[in-house]
Amino acid sequence: MKKHNTLITNFREIPYNPILKDRAKEMRNNSTKGEIKFWCELLRNKQTGYQFYRQKIMGYYIVDFYCAKLKLVVEIDGISHLKKKEYDEHRNAILESFGLKVVHFDAQDVQNNFCIVEKNFKEQLSKRINELSK
Repeated sequence: MKKHNTLITNFREIPYNPILKDRAKEMRNNSTKGEIKFWCELLRNKQTGYQFYRQKIMGYYIVDFYCAKLKLVVEIDGISHLKKKEYDEHRNAILESFGLKVVHFDAQDVQNNFCIVEKNFKEQLSKRINELSK
């Protein structure tokens, strides 16, 4: 099967680039410590009551976590994001153009201040549920 750089729209109307499938799989298998902790402590096995997916392809990007029902993207930002502020802003704008909400958490905070991150995430989750119910 020939890989190409064309976006495909899936049944949820979020386009994706199939050429990123191998990279997304690699990223799932080599998650950062912050991503692993966030996944295991908050998202795995529908602990929030919602299904989240890891390393989901969205357009030309791979997001850390995605909940289709809430149209919610969760990013765990490591040190590399400090130098990519403009890139991240552009990426967020593209993702938001799909009707998605993007929330970011610092990887160091996930590792060292998890209680605060968990509280903030649950507030963001509740806020998003309310936004979509209007």
